[in-house]
Amino acid sequence: MTVEPSTDSNGRSPAEPVAIDGQAALDEFVAENDVVLADFYADWCGPCKMLEPTVERLAADTDAAVAKVDVDANQPLAQAYGVRGVPTLILFAGGEKVEEVVGVQSGDRLRSLIERYA
Repeated sequence: MTVEPSTDSNGRSPAEPVAIDGQAALDEFVAENDVVLADFYADWCGPCKMLEPTVERLAADTDAAVAKVDVDANQPLAQAYGVRGVPTLILFAGGEKVEEVVGVQSGDRLRSLIERYA
């Protein structure tokens, strides 16, 4: 899968979550954006569905780019990051993994994590 251009014409991160397929796509997305929130999820996961509107709001309202990684379709990628439960949210800043949280999180908690690095 080809990753869509990561920034808009004003140099901002995408306003919607971007589906990621594979390690190369995630690496490229992280390299192109200063702060990336990667949401490792599964379609069958109830808590993931509860978290989805929050993740969409964060993509629209913060400087973070949001990556969506389906763990069922990307098992090697999930294993590479030690994802054992969903939802798992991994925050990247400056190309490096800086935070990881597991389970449903409040929008305020995730926003404060993002703002620490944005």
